[in-house]
Amino acid sequence: MALVTLFGDKLLTKDGEKPTGEALADKTAIGIYFSAHWCPPCRAFTPELARMFSDTFAAKGMAIVFASSDRDDGAFKHYFSEMPWFALPFEDRDKKNALSKKFKVNGIPSFVILDPEGNTITTDGRDAVSEDPTGANYPWIPPTPAEKAKQVLEALGPDLVAATAGKPFGLYFSAHWCPPCRGFTPQLAKWYNDGLKDKMEIIFVSSDRDERSFESYWEEMPWKALPFDKRDAKDLLNKLMGVNGIPSLAILNSDGTIVTTDGRSKVQNDPMCENFPAGWLPQPFNDVNDDPKDLNSEKCVLALGAATSMVAAVKAVAQEYHEAAGKDISAMPMRFYTAPDGGVTSQLRKLTNLEGDKLVVLDIPDDGAFYAFQGEVLDAAAVRAFLDDVNAGKAERKQLQK
Repeated sequence: MALVTLFGDKLLTKDGEKPTGEALADKTAIGIYFSAHWCPPCRAFTPELARMFSDTFAAKGMAIVFASSDRDDGAFKHYFSEMPWFALPFEDRDKKNALSKKFKVNGIPSFVILDPEGNTITTDGRDAVSEDPTGANYPWIPPTPAEKAKQVLEALGPDLVAATAGKPFGLYFSAHWCPPCRGFTPQLAKWYNDGLKDKMEIIFVSSDRDERSFESYWEEMPWKALPFDKRDAKDLLNKLMGVNGIPSLAILNSDGTIVTTDGRSKVQNDPMCENFPAGWLPQPFNDVNDDPKDLNSEKCVLALGAATSMVAAVKAVAQEYHEAAGKDISAMPMRFYTAPDGGVTSQLRKLTNLEGDKLVVLDIPDDGAFYAFQGEVLDAAAVRAFLDDVNAGKAERKQLQK
């Protein structure tokens, strides 16, 4: 049973330990609540979640399992006494750490929601329940790409959609009070006027604090804008595009489907869209010197060096993983990189103390672990076998140097 694999054989209930399969039997969704008593935001959110659970979610068949980051068993027991749900036994630190790693928990409180088979519904459960405390959208299944596209077009409205003239378009999230935005906007406007507008339109989605600031800032821009008073639409577009900071540029097809939410770096590297759209789509195999953003959060496979056979073999396996994940890079269990000479590669060599051409698995989230293949990589079969050994715990674990 997948849930037993995730949580272990037993869960702690208010009546003592109970077999996991029995405790979670017939539940319609399972939440994992990563929290700790020493964390002020956790102490603020816990009573809210407890109220929502008791008033609504429990009756809908939901279970919640507390995964504690408390510092000792006493603090855990005191905090758990305030909660109306189950808990992972405090002494099972390995299982708790495995859950944190699996769901990429980088801060608490964090709330992950699973289906009855243990598949992830959303890792953004905290926002989901806060926005829907009565559970009207339970169990908060995220929209499909088609549903998301429909929401984007509806948020923009028919006039703005018509203004794109059937071309791809960028949603430019920016604000005048933001210094990086004021630095990027003139450059983006230059590229737009120099020819970018022939390939795509841009729509300004303002995070300005008042309409006067919005109007003043928009005067510097040669493209359309979402009306400032459409604040609900602005918030929805921010959420749909996963905007965590500005300036941010999301690129979409004319039907509202997403090409990339990393349009800022894409347009900086290809301002005339010579490689658009294929070259702007997220790729399963990248140069780590150009796109290292996943190194700190994902298990990564690196073709460290320039050996042609090694690079080709790792690229082939990356494509296999991409296909197996339904071409959804976020669903891939590993990220794949070529690592030729460059700034990031130089740092990786210092951290691993590796020279020459090496096949490496880097797992920084696992306390800075890495694994180096011993031998020459000649084909994809060698890469697959090495990854199997790493995943099975058969490869030698090494530690990044500090």
